[in-house]
Amino acid sequence: MSGQTTGRGCASRSIQRGRRAISQSTNRRMYLTSLAVILGLSGLQQAVAADKDAPKKILFFTKSSGFEHSVIHRKGGELSHAEKILTEIGKTHGYEVVCSKDGGMFESDKIGQFDAFVFETTGDLTTTGTDKQPAMTADGEKNLYAAVKAGKGFVGFHCATDTFGHHRGKGADDPYIQMIGGEFAGHGSQQAAKIGVSDASFPGAKVFGTDEFKLQDEWYAQKNMGDDLHVIYYYKTASMHDRDYQRPNYPQTRARMHGKGRVFYNSMGHREDVWANPKFQELAIAGLDWATGRVDAEVAANITKVTPEYGVMPGVEKKK
Repeated sequence: MSGQTTGRGCASRSIQRGRRAISQSTNRRMYLTSLAVILGLSGLQQAVAADKDAPKKILFFTKSSGFEHSVIHRKGGELSHAEKILTEIGKTHGYEVVCSKDGGMFESDKIGQFDAFVFETTGDLTTTGTDKQPAMTADGEKNLYAAVKAGKGFVGFHCATDTFGHHRGKGADDPYIQMIGGEFAGHGSQQAAKIGVSDASFPGAKVFGTDEFKLQDEWYAQKNMGDDLHVIYYYKTASMHDRDYQRPNYPQTRARMHGKGRVFYNSMGHREDVWANPKFQELAIAGLDWATGRVDAEVAANITKVTPEYGVMPGVEKKK
């Protein structure tokens, strides 16, 4: 497809790289263990550090089976606004970003080449839907969950939580919603909301401050959030207007483990100026760094401490 970084002309090379990546990933732990014997502890530590700093390959998946957001809409065969930005900042931080709307990228002969997956998607991705791009197959969807559980990273922005779930008659029982840790439940008008910082020690989190900050964007109400979430930022809903936000504070940016995989979600990213914001970009790269294992962070569940009434929805009386 014109404008995509993945095309039929380079498919064979991508497959070969994917096979090499799978082989390298499979043998990495055995390799590092052997180095422990040969080099001793200090040598092993250096090898592990080098492994963390190695270039990473990322799939930025922006298929819209539902509503297509302007930040990921391609015009005239060019990459979208968000795709251009993530590709450029990724390049300067050691990430090869492959941008695609093709659900075929999750097939067994392609998925292994990637270290992490970044989603800004909508709808049931196993259907062609709004953008008419190739859908994921059922096997491709299963491959995604298996890859993350086995240790691949996953990063979601904005409408990544408006994906699967209610679009196919599911909710908390949907494997995608379980992986990403919550589901879209509507939104009000775009507004400058107050966002609280609950974990300034998480990589990149201090970029917006250590207490609270305000940012203009379209903010998602969320439901079906897991009780294992580590909340990094949260909505201070008293600062917000519209019915969707007439509820107690709830998570805005969060992280969780999914098997051996690291999952990071940030609901920012509807607006072009948000994607262009250097602070958003810094947090995005930090989220990728954590998701791909370049940096570590403590992500023990804190949702019941930070936002104890996160499950109370608008129109539902608070527990007393």
